[in-house]
Amino acid sequence: MQSPLPEAWHGTTILTVRKDGIVAVGGDGQVSIGQTIVKANAKKVRRLAKGDVIGGFAGATADAFTLFERLEGKLEQYPGQLMRAAVELAKDWRTDRYLRRLEAMMIVADARVSLVLTGTGDVLEPESSVMGIGSGGNYALAAARALVDTDMTAEAIVRKAMAIAAIPSSGSITSPLPLITKRCSAVPTTSNASSRRKARS
Repeated sequence: MQSPLPEAWHGTTILTVRKDGIVAVGGDGQVSIGQTIVKANAKKVRRLAKGDVIGGFAGATADAFTLFERLEGKLEQYPGQLMRAAVELAKDWRTDRYLRRLEAMMIVADARVSLVLTGTGDVLEPESSVMGIGSGGNYALAAARALVDTDMTAEAIVRKAMAIAAIPSSGSITSPLPLITKRCSAVPTTSNASSRRKARS
């Protein structure tokens, strides 16, 4: 029986965890042609917008780089507004005939928000602080959710969850794991912001 996932997605796992003022995004480095692994150290996680945004992709590499370039253009147009930039990119994704043929998904995160950009032009913000995409994404996501309430840091959770996900995803995790973290503790939480408003009143 034919797999419902495109071959280009085989073995790809991107995971993000936001915890204690730190957001971490990690991914495997595997590049496959069909069932053959041709590269194991590709950088699927990278910084965008002068380091203010972290992005990771699953899917066809060339398509993902095209989307990264488009997203960076939107971030230049709307600096510091990742949600607005992602929504504008999604509009282009849905209306542009060229973009609609791209086979890729992305996780993007900044100090305030984490988002999934899907291949159908949707922008999804998760209810929890954990997200995973790619053929191994569900395995890593389940492992990360089990670890998020422990004393482990966001980076440690990503590394451990990705190591667990390597078992069903054909051992596609490279060592060291390509992972980027960003501190976001400077951004006030809803509870802190509301308490400060009460104090001023």
